Formats: sequence, C-alpha cells, structure tokens
Amino acid sequence: MPAMTHRQILEAMSGLMLGMFVAVLSSTVVSTSLPRIVSDLGGSQSGYTWVVTSTLLALTVSTPIWGKLADLFDRKVLVQTGLIIFVTGSVLAGLSTSMSWLIACRAIQGIGVGGLTALVQVILSDLVSPRERGRYAGYLGAVFGVGTVAGPLIGGVVTDSIGWRWCFYIGVPFALAAFVVLQKTLDLPRHRREVKLDYLGATLIAGGASTLLIWVSLAGQNYDWLSWQTAALVGAGVAMIVAAIAVERRVREPLIPLNLFSRRTVVLAVIASIAVGIAMFGTSVFLSQYMQIARGKSPTESGLLTIPMVVGLFVASTLIGRRVSRTGRYKHVMLIGTGLLTIGLALMGTLDETTSLVELSAFMLLVGAGLGMLMQNLVLVVQNAVPHTEIGSGSSLIAFFRSMGGALGVSVLGALLASKASSSIAAGLATAGVKAGGTGDRVPAIHELPPVVARIVEHAYGSGIAEIFAAAAPLGLVAMIAVALMHEEPLGTRSGIDIARERDALPQAA
Repeated sequence: MPAMTHRQILEAMSGLMLGMFVAVLSSTVVSTSLPRIVSDLGGSQSGYTWVVTSTLLALTVSTPIWGKLADLFDRKVLVQTGLIIFVTGSVLAGLSTSMSWLIACRAIQGIGVGGLTALVQVILSDLVSPRERGRYAGYLGAVFGVGTVAGPLIGGVVTDSIGWRWCFYIGVPFALAAFVVLQKTLDLPRHRREVKLDYLGATLIAGGASTLLIWVSLAGQNYDWLSWQTAALVGAGVAMIVAAIAVERRVREPLIPLNLFSRRTVVLAVIASIAVGIAMFGTSVFLSQYMQIARGKSPTESGLLTIPMVVGLFVASTLIGRRVSRTGRYKHVMLIGTGLLTIGLALMGTLDETTSLVELSAFMLLVGAGLGMLMQNLVLVVQNAVPHTEIGSGSSLIAFFRSMGGALGVSVLGALLASKASSSIAAGLATAGVKAGGTGDRVPAIHELPPVVARIVEHAYGSGIAEIFAAAAPLGLVAMIAVALMHEEPLGTRSGIDIARERDALPQAA
C-alpha cells in the first residue's frame, strides 16, 4: 500500500470528521434543550442528571470493548456499526414519552458514540504518523469545536421552533452521510490476527464500572452515602473490577492489556483524562442550566452565550495541533492548557445570577482554550507510547477514563447542585414567607414562576452552579501535576499504513 498524500489523507478523514461531528452533536445539541425536555416529561434534577449520565455510562463501558475490537476486526466496518447504533438510539429517543424511555434511548446512543469516540482516533493512527498526527488531530479538534458551537445553537433553535424531539432526529442525516462517505473514501490495511474476544473480561469491566457509576449517581439522593445500599453497590462494583483484573492477567487477548499501566506516560495521561472529563462534561451540562434557570435565557440564547468557550477550544486545538506537528514538542503546551483550565474553572466558581455576561464569556474562553490544548494531545502521547498492535486499546483507555470522569463528575456535581439548590430555595421561600410547593428536586420552569419565587430560584441555581465549578477547579491542578510528571518522548514517524506495508514486505524479503 503506497504512502498517502495530504489530499488522500484528508479525503479518508472526511468520513471520520463527519463521524466526530455526529458524536459531538449528540451531546451538545440536547444540552440547551434539556431543561425544557425534563420539564415537559415531568422530570427532576436527578432525572436531568441521568439523561446525561446514561449516555456517559454507556459510552464509558463500551469504549474499551470498541477499542479492543479495533485491534482485532475491520475498523471501517466497526465505525459504520457505531453509526448504525447511534441512529437507532436517536430515532427512539425522539419518540420518548417518559423520562425512563428517554434515559434508556440515550444509553443506546452512548454505545454508538463510544464506538465513534474510540475508533476515530484509532483510524487516524492508521493514516498518519505520531509526528504528523498533531496536525490532523487539530482538524478533528476543529470539527469538535464546530460541533460544540453548532450543537447548542441548533438545539436551541429547534427547541424554540419545532420542538425538542427534533434535537434527536437532527443527527440522523449526518450519521447516514458519514456512513456513505466512509464506505467510499476509507481504505485501511487488513489485520491478519487470530480473533479471540475476552467476553468474561468485557462483562466484568462493564458490570463493575456500571455498578459504581450507578452508586455515585444515586447516593445522597435516593439513599444516604453511608447506607446498606452503598455497601452493596460498592462491594459488588469493586468485586467485579477485582475479578476483571484477575481475568485480564491470564487471557490471551485481554480487553484492557494491563501492561499498558506499566508505562508511566499512560498512567499519567489517564489521571489527566479523568480531570479533563469532569471539566468538559460538567461545564457543558451545567452551563445550560445556569443560562436558562439562573439567567432566564431561552434555549437559543443559551446556545449563543456558550460560543466563547467553543471559540477557545476551536482556536486552541487547531493552532496547537499544527504547532505540535511542526515542532514535535507537546508537553509545554499541555501544561499551559492545564493552567488555563484551572484558572477558568476557578473564575467560574465566582458566578451568581448577576454576573456580567462579558466576564462569563472571558471565563468560558479560558476553559475552552485549556480543553483544546489537552484533549487531542492526551490521546496523541498515549498512541506514541504504546505498540501499534495495542493502539486501539491504548486510545480507548484514554476515552474510557475521560468518559468515566465525566460520568462521575456529572453525577457527583449534579447531586451537589440538587442538594444546594433545594436547601437554598427552601430557605429563600421561608424568608419570603412563601409556602413551599412540595416539588422536591423538580427542575423549575423559571418563566412559569411568580416573580418573587423566580428570583429565589435564580439565586439558588446561580450560586449552586458556581459552587460546583469551584469544586471542579482543583482537578485542573491534578491534571497539571500529571502532565508535569510526564517524560516527553520523541514523536514517531511511521503511520499504521507504513507499519502494515513493512509487515507485508517481510515474507518477500525472507
């Protein structure tokens, strides 16, 4: 297979970029409409959190499975399968009549997005060497930024005009287009390996991760943190993870090769990815609530107001990707990214319902730039550190822990917000002499409330959301320490196609 030109690489990447756009759109298009969706379906703050968590949970537990499949099967077929699963979940989600139905369909979407998230990065490693990968990863980062910009805007306009159900249908034509483009443009080397799947390991890892995430999501709301339910869920989750480790040690084709954790760069990248996941998903999820509940904005206005964060992400990922490819150096820009992320989150921790939108825009710009400098480069350093035969598992490992961090972060921060908002609203109503309506943690429709009550709710959510941003800020420092401890290794100069070409030439040389 001859070396690919820049134009051929871009043609082959066109379907991947459409797939990435679909993956981003699935989460961002619904972010601005979530308050309206949950209100229409009679949901609560815990339900709001679960609409997001269910997708992250499915994405998290399926990512390592997709990554391992990428080391064993045709990657083109796998990414197309992910698109089909995503389309199925999207259509069913648009037909939802209850919160339970919506949450289940969002989980199906998450399985499809898990495949897209893991496989896009793996396939890129087939096409481009690590040294050149920063440049093309920057393009994917730019698509991520466009999807993040377009998603809330599309979601807001669609929700305000034809209804929130179309937020789920809107990604279907993009997914179908990606399927067709991949079929026409993507030509990858075949993997000549005996296939042996680790079914037991996959079951135990998925079960353990799911159980622990369910515990975190429900603790403090449905039962106390110190309770028999906590003991049962934590005990079951830990037992399954321990059993999974034992299985992974002895099987021939482990789902997550444990030898990956013997590499210092991989371990540090995993730690940083958890922090990035919490910051990325937590910021996007709760910013929409801040805009619509604390500031009384419409879904469309909410989408427009998040543009500064996406501009920061778009510009940083594009420029930094090209710089990394040109210089071969990545550590210093990643350190700058962790600094910007930490500062941005800390500043967002000072919000309330009266904060200037200009100030908020500056804070979001910092957070977006920090994420843009980190996200693609964390995958790059791991791909550069592991053998090409394990690049699927290594890439999915980063996506797995980033999603795990996001799911944990959304669950814990959502529980913190529910508790803070509930107590603040109760205290405010008592002070104002207004009798509480007994709606529990029901997400309020701010425009339907009396002015006195609306001001109390706006303050409760404004200060409560600020509190969760402040709680997330120290995680930026954790990411900074992890990146600082990394050893900067020279970026490789061979792509997956180069390796396949050399491998195929060996029998002839013999």
